[in-house]
Amino acid sequence: MFTLNPKGEPAFIGCGLYLEPAYIGCGLYLEPAYINDGIMRISLGENTKMALDTLRENKVRSFLTVLGVVIGITALITVASILVGFYTDVTAYLEDYGPNTIWVFKVAPGVSTGRLTAEERNRKPLTLEDGLAIREQCPSVSQVAVSVFKRVYDYTRLTIITARYKDKEVSGLDYSGATVEYEEVYNAHPYVGRFFTEAEDLHRADVAVIGYDLGKTFFEGQDPLDRTIYVEGFPYRVIGVLEHRKGQLFQNPRVENQVVVPYRTYRKHHPADDEHFIGAVAASGRMAEAQDEIRGVLRRRRRVPYSAPENFGLSTAAEVASQVKEITSSVALLTAVVSSIGLLVGGVGVMNIMLMSVTQRTREIGVRKAIGARRSDVIWQFLTEAVVLTGSGGVIGVVLGIVISLLINKFLPRLPSTVPLWAVALAVIVSMSVGLFFGMYPAVKAARLDPVDALRYE
Repeated sequence: MFTLNPKGEPAFIGCGLYLEPAYIGCGLYLEPAYINDGIMRISLGENTKMALDTLRENKVRSFLTVLGVVIGITALITVASILVGFYTDVTAYLEDYGPNTIWVFKVAPGVSTGRLTAEERNRKPLTLEDGLAIREQCPSVSQVAVSVFKRVYDYTRLTIITARYKDKEVSGLDYSGATVEYEEVYNAHPYVGRFFTEAEDLHRADVAVIGYDLGKTFFEGQDPLDRTIYVEGFPYRVIGVLEHRKGQLFQNPRVENQVVVPYRTYRKHHPADDEHFIGAVAASGRMAEAQDEIRGVLRRRRRVPYSAPENFGLSTAAEVASQVKEITSSVALLTAVVSSIGLLVGGVGVMNIMLMSVTQRTREIGVRKAIGARRSDVIWQFLTEAVVLTGSGGVIGVVLGIVISLLINKFLPRLPSTVPLWAVALAVIVSMSVGLFFGMYPAVKAARLDPVDALRYE
């Protein structure tokens, strides 16, 4: 079967087989040798094919093995799609108000993550004069709108505002009086009718512009113009219906059920209401200067000492979006931690199955090493099987996550859900990395088997 070459090295004649070092019969120690190109290696494609064959032969066992991976990836994709959809929805909603709009209120407008302090609740409201002062004294501000409504953060009373048209009634309205600049500052354009004029404000005309949903509720299939609705018992002639705002989840439903009347008209009917909200539009490229100028004017008017903190709040669409991004990032981090538990469980399951596979296929490993397979070949064979196993679980998880996202969009249209491409790629990469990590120990153990002992294994 073998002979010694002129150099005294063992070789095989003709058969092309390669033997790992072993003691053969007469006691000669044979080093491995190759004759011609008789090397036998298993390529990556063949390893993958063998791994897929193993999956098909043991469908139930394979699925149960990667169930943790499937659950973890499904949770990751689902939450990522909701968070991305939510953030996109919020951004669209805020940009609809205008990227250069500055919101001014007695407390910081935006996404509140905690309760207000007693000092914040007891702050005196802003005034119409504050808004006029900003308009006159801030050169970096191009437009200013002032709105007035009932006191907020007043826990001694809870008022639910209702509107009525004939036998229809809607509760929980956003009811306010505003200056005529409201239309441009907040990009609140009617799709039917018009906004009220300066003359109507000066003459305290009982006219109103209503929100999209309120118009749909009261006047479905009818012309809403010149119809009379009653808000808090006061009659208003409808002169316009606002366009539907972009965004679904973030916006307050009251916004779509809003009633906006002229500022002086509102004060005529509700002289005790003194809560004011100011919207200012910064000139192009002068957002920072506009904010500084507004702060200076309000600190002077509200007599805030130089060293004291402000007793009012400013915010912009970018700042609110940043707050939302921080909140969604925290939720995403928590989700990643929870998902990692499922991936860890799946990885341990893969390791156990691969160790069992090494035991069951000991003789096969011995044969492959005897005919020329190196340790690296055996390692890659088992690693490929582990990666294919967890990768398949990752693909199943991605599919389930996409299906759940589509179902959310279908049955919960107000909850935006968008599956980002990066989440799909990350999910597949992470799932395959789990197989690579947890399959390393079984693969190394298989590669270290002695071929002679492996061939004798029963």
